[in-house]
Amino acid sequence: MASLHRGIAGRNLRAGPTATAIVGFLVLVELTSGILQGYYTPLLTDIARFLGIHDADVNWFEAAQLMVSALVVPVLAKMGDMIGHRKVLLVSTALTAAASWGVAFAPNFWLFLLAWALQGFYVVWLPLEIALIYSRSHKRPDGAALTRKSAGILVAGLEFGVIVGALAGGFIGGALPDKLWLTLMIPAIAVTLCFFVILFGVPESENRTGGRLDLMGLTLLSTGLLLITAGLTFMRINGPGTWWAWAAVVLGIAALVPFTRHELGHHDPLIDIRLLRQPSMWPVQLTAFLFGVSVLGAQAPLSTFARTDPGEVGYGLGASSSLVSILIGVYVLGMLVGALLYPVITRWTTPRITLMGAAFLVAVGYLLFLPFHDSMLQVLVNMAIAGIGSGALVAALPSAAAAAAPLTQTGMATGLTNATKTVGGAFASCVFGIALAGQALGSLTSGAGSTAAPLEGYMLVWTICGVTALAAAVALYFVPKLAFSPTLPVT
Repeated sequence: MASLHRGIAGRNLRAGPTATAIVGFLVLVELTSGILQGYYTPLLTDIARFLGIHDADVNWFEAAQLMVSALVVPVLAKMGDMIGHRKVLLVSTALTAAASWGVAFAPNFWLFLLAWALQGFYVVWLPLEIALIYSRSHKRPDGAALTRKSAGILVAGLEFGVIVGALAGGFIGGALPDKLWLTLMIPAIAVTLCFFVILFGVPESENRTGGRLDLMGLTLLSTGLLLITAGLTFMRINGPGTWWAWAAVVLGIAALVPFTRHELGHHDPLIDIRLLRQPSMWPVQLTAFLFGVSVLGAQAPLSTFARTDPGEVGYGLGASSSLVSILIGVYVLGMLVGALLYPVITRWTTPRITLMGAAFLVAVGYLLFLPFHDSMLQVLVNMAIAGIGSGALVAALPSAAAAAAPLTQTGMATGLTNATKTVGGAFASCVFGIALAGQALGSLTSGAGSTAAPLEGYMLVWTICGVTALAAAVALYFVPKLAFSPTLPVT
């Protein structure tokens, strides 16, 4: 990855270092983001034991962080456009660092849950970084192409960080079994160092809109997103028969109607609805939502399927935790490869076709699970295919949104891809939880006395992941053929 970065930087620094010189520093930021996402996974059981909670209560960590992420990303992304992407990147990193220290030293479940939820501020880092790079490269004739290259490098750093984090978390946790607080300090130290990397190594974006934050729009959007994500979360935890969870989702969707009307009439909206209606933008945001279903919702079912004992229920891989780590590692490596291949493939074809191809790879990877799920090799091949497509989409969506948006709205556009992806992940988490609990259909039973999820539930999960990815590929077909082109007019 380092040699690739030096090669790209070397070619572009001669033409103008303003955009490319900061990519190396931002790679360190995404490396830290990856550590946050991978480090805690091997430690969740230890954390549950330390807090004295049931393993099922760990689901609250993910639910709380998803809600915080969905709420803060649109706001912080808009503030990046207003006051500067670097300033907001610094603020969000400081908040994430404080939350990470809170995770390390929280004495009880509720304080731990609060700190874990506030770590969700890191989700805005990648959109802000893409917006910052795009802002500083827009005067170049190859500004969009340079942004795509940079996005691929950043996502490669992210996925490499996930691998490093997962390995480090497992090793350090095993070496310090009685000192969990010391083990949990490592991510906090990494994020703290990341703050100073941004402070001293990353310049501010060149274009800022100024103005005031649309507080009414913020209130309406926050209310809608909070109700939707909370309703979906409680539906997953308490089952689909929870009427008040359904009511929360309906009220959340209803709140988006006055929000839309308010934004259309506001001179400086939090989210530009007219921009979202453009044919080069709405398919990208729809793809982000559909992509969130698999990239945020499918890994936990994959892990539980791999751990299921086929001798007990007739399906599963009966894999140990170490083999599951290898399985997840192959998926993450596939994402790294996809992120690095994305800017290369766009040289041979158009970004639009590359996006469609990436979505199609995700669909193929998950749909292959339907006939092929009986051996570790089959599952590894499926996840490698889905991982390559997923890595390309993670890199492609923010840069595509930036290229489709006016220069003064790149933060809003890139941030919205992460917000819609998060909502898609919350939706998937709810549906998959119901399916694997055997509550969605009366036929979903896994045998008396068994704690394993039904095979039909896993089939439904893989089908939903494949179909939503296919729907994303179809949506991207409606993007104008010359959208996200490698050359841009100077603005």
